[in-house]
Amino acid sequence: MTKIINSISEIVHEYDAIVFDQWGVLHDGKVSFEGAIECLNGLKKSNVKLAVLSNSGKRSQSNAERISMMGFSSTLFETIMTSGEALWTDISSNIINEKKFFPIERDKGDAKLWAGSLDISFEDSVHSAQAILLMGLPDGDDLINWTDILEIALDLNLPLYCSNPDLLSPRPGGKLITAAGVLAHHYRECGGRVVFYGKPHVEIFKKLQDILNSKRILMVGDSLDHDILGGFSAGWDTLLVKCGIHAPEFIRNNDTITLKKIINLKKCKPPTYLIENVK
Repeated sequence: MTKIINSISEIVHEYDAIVFDQWGVLHDGKVSFEGAIECLNGLKKSNVKLAVLSNSGKRSQSNAERISMMGFSSTLFETIMTSGEALWTDISSNIINEKKFFPIERDKGDAKLWAGSLDISFEDSVHSAQAILLMGLPDGDDLINWTDILEIALDLNLPLYCSNPDLLSPRPGGKLITAAGVLAHHYRECGGRVVFYGKPHVEIFKKLQDILNSKRILMVGDSLDHDILGGFSAGWDTLLVKCGIHAPEFIRNNDTITLKKIINLKKCKPPTYLIENVK
């Protein structure tokens, strides 16, 4: 049964490490959430290891810089792990053999910046590509904007590497937009081969657990589909924050009843804890 808590300090003594999602948990993409910086500073003083696990298509260093610009000290975190970093590592290690990618990215140039020294190229046409690299979607885009490209890729039997499995992404003002995972799931449902990097897929949780060298780990996130499911599958305890993706469902409704309805609707796992926001 999910326990409702008022502050993470109530349970910090039970864990060796606490792992945070970032978007919708620590910040909204523009500014940090009220109380989040103070909370993490306090947790750090409790000698618990802190880390970030993000479904960002960008590399870890880019996200570290973003978080630092929002006021979170770079000394807070043991590590920042992103799905984009995990994909970059597999290409760098030749676990992935394709060299020519058609990029789908939030902002033009994201893919080249992410690739850095990798021996790969980005194709302007899907016809000349060996695979699709799905890092993100331009804000405002939906599945319909990419249906034609995905149909061509299916005809060419191209694999799709998705480094952002999120279905929705929070934006300032409580707005939710379609995220890259929608395209990846559609492609797989149509018969395409998709390789996912990031939450809820257990591989990235295990990789982070090895880095942290910890057994008692708490996953703090705003998505039942990604953070909570992935943490549960990895054997971690989980804490769902209400202020992210599920915020509209919790507004003016009883927390316990609302959570039960969402879990029954999604047929997903309940979190160990529920909290208003990171504090």
